[in-house]
Amino acid sequence: MTTKFAIVLEVNGETRNVTARTADTLLYVLREQLGLTGAKPGCLNGDCGACTVLVNGWPVKSCIMLAVEAPGNQITTIEGLNNTPIQKAFIEKNAFQCGYCTPGFIMNSFALINIHPDASDDVIEEWLQSNICRCTGYKEIKEAVKSVLGYRLNGS
Repeated sequence: MTTKFAIVLEVNGETRNVTARTADTLLYVLREQLGLTGAKPGCLNGDCGACTVLVNGWPVKSCIMLAVEAPGNQITTIEGLNNTPIQKAFIEKNAFQCGYCTPGFIMNSFALINIHPDASDDVIEEWLQSNICRCTGYKEIKEAVKSVLGYRLNGS
């Protein structure tokens, strides 16, 4: 018999009641119980970043966080962002190709912009290293982040 526990999650500003086994990841519960499929299963071991969500404003790989660890925290998924400047910048700078990794990059970039609004190139580079894209280069993603930070992309 599998034991499930009732837990209460704060997701995208809403209180959500779910049941989870102690082994269920936050990614699994978000996708399978709440229908929030923006966080993607990629490597499922915390390397690729496709499953990135924000927990109390910080990027977290939801494939390695247990759902039972999440109560009491504010969780934000890509579905919880609504026409944010970074989303618009990804479109304007063509910072995606197939799009599978894009939600994770956007969540990570959104946190970066909020935590380091004056981020240097080195800080941007460091933060983007936590996500992997195999379809496109990182140049457009960096340009999208910089455009939201207010950098001029022409080098001045």
